[in-house]
Amino acid sequence: MDYSLFDFLTLIGSLGLFLFGMKMMSEGLQKAANKKLKEFLSAMTSHRYAGVLMGMMVTALIQSSSATTVLIVSFVNAGLINLVQSISVIMGANIGTTITAWVISVFGFNFNISLLSLPLIGIGIIPLMFSKKNSYKNIGEFIIGFAILFMGLSFLKNSVPDLQSNPQALEFLAKYTNMGYSSVFLFLLFGTLLTIVVQSSSATMAITLIMCAKGWINFEMGAAMVLGENIGTTVTANLAALSTNISGKRAALAHTTFNIIGVIWMLILFFPFVGMIQKIIIALSGLDPKQLDVFTASLDPGVLKLISDPEIKLTDPQMIGLREQLTSLQASTSYALSLFHTMFNIINTTVLIWFSSIIAKLVTKIIPKKKTDEEFQLRYISTNLLSASELAIPEAKKEIDDYIVRTRRMFDMVRELYYEKQEGPFDKTFNRVLKYESISDRVELEIATFLNNVSEGRLSDESKHQIRQMIRMTSEIESIADSCHNIANTIKRRNDAKVVLTDEMTAHVENMFGLAYKHLEEMANLVIQNSHNTAELLKIRDTEIEINNYRNLLYQENDIDLEAKKYTYQEALYYIDIIRECERLGDYVVNVVEAYTGGSKLFAQI
Repeated sequence: MDYSLFDFLTLIGSLGLFLFGMKMMSEGLQKAANKKLKEFLSAMTSHRYAGVLMGMMVTALIQSSSATTVLIVSFVNAGLINLVQSISVIMGANIGTTITAWVISVFGFNFNISLLSLPLIGIGIIPLMFSKKNSYKNIGEFIIGFAILFMGLSFLKNSVPDLQSNPQALEFLAKYTNMGYSSVFLFLLFGTLLTIVVQSSSATMAITLIMCAKGWINFEMGAAMVLGENIGTTVTANLAALSTNISGKRAALAHTTFNIIGVIWMLILFFPFVGMIQKIIIALSGLDPKQLDVFTASLDPGVLKLISDPEIKLTDPQMIGLREQLTSLQASTSYALSLFHTMFNIINTTVLIWFSSIIAKLVTKIIPKKKTDEEFQLRYISTNLLSASELAIPEAKKEIDDYIVRTRRMFDMVRELYYEKQEGPFDKTFNRVLKYESISDRVELEIATFLNNVSEGRLSDESKHQIRQMIRMTSEIESIADSCHNIANTIKRRNDAKVVLTDEMTAHVENMFGLAYKHLEEMANLVIQNSHNTAELLKIRDTEIEINNYRNLLYQENDIDLEAKKYTYQEALYYIDIIRECERLGDYVVNVVEAYTGGSKLFAQI
């Protein structure tokens, strides 16, 4: 096989297209996801076995466990399902992929979903991406990302060395099949590496069947390769997780952990389990799958080549009989490998489904959350288990407190952004701000949805009034995040225009940042500590007055400085935009406090 530098670069480009599709699909999904979609996914994954069934159905439909796992990683990345829910779906995908093995065994056919990529892009672009409605555009982005992902996956498969069409390259492995457990480990490793290379467990299964049919390896070694495929197929999901948040990475690792645990216990019971499969196939077909390599070894190479080629028409009855015997033994071996694959995954799922929470804790410990990790995840309430009890209100309050902390952290990033001069660190921080803005929008929606559903229950008038206050607080906190986002955008425009503000301007901006941060701190202390202290309220009122007065002063000075031509109008534009947005942020802080206190009269004069 010839494999040039161009082929290698094509491989790298295919991987890049795959990752781009994954990122686009995930972002489109996050934008397009609505309440009904979340409720459907939550319902389908609310119970262990429901999640397993969903994974089986989706994988059986698209004939790719890797594709299903990539979708699940994107769902976790988008916050549509949690880590524990994703594990059950991934387990179901492992069972669903065995259907592909049976299709290969029976028909020798494997549907290629990448054939739909261009039609899907056509659907995504023409009627959706050019639509005036953002909801349609978001759906279009998801569909196009989905199509690009599978297009990249198809290119990835086609750009690796074509081992499936050149199985003779693997004939040397025949000499390593009779070393007991050493052979099992060797072929398990080989199955793993082969699946990583061809990026398809189905393709590896086809190669395994070819190797068994040629008599190069026996049934036991084929089974060992099938175990390796279960590990190798997890690489696709981990590649997809490179562009996701920490939750997506954990879901991909959970897939790997689940499969490795299964392979470990199967290795312990490997030869008894293979013997059981052998007996089942003999009972059903009357043929021993272990006899295929013995039969092919007993034939002259020329005869074997003759009867192995279905294009050659045979007239000799003896040769026809040998071909029929070979075909029957190949079929029995193929069925045996498919049955081994199916039973292994069913038993593995049946056992480990009860330990999904433990697996989730394990991968969470392996991939701990860092300060720079941003993910959408409510900590105290669950929107798929809505409660009409008044006990839900304190939980929502905790979520709002966490929302305030998250928003205050966002403002810290904005302050860092103002002073960052290097392009790389600036872009990294700016992207974090954008991520926080996206998370903020969705947190507001989830909390408000939860509170609205709780308010429909049998609650006291006082509790209903409290819920209305909390809904308004949530909306105003989201407005604070919007202000942070607007300031960040102004700073980015300033940098893109290569505008440098004067030292005096920067000093004024820093003073305004300080007042805004002080305002946020006062609000956070009041709300999080459940305080209604008048002195604390007076501090917030005084800070708001100070911000307003300082803004007015800077406006007046700006007019004078512009007339004196101390700086350009363009510099003044960015400068005043930052000052104005900081003052708006202060207004939203006051609104949060007013909602919290039920409309304090202390703020009437502001």
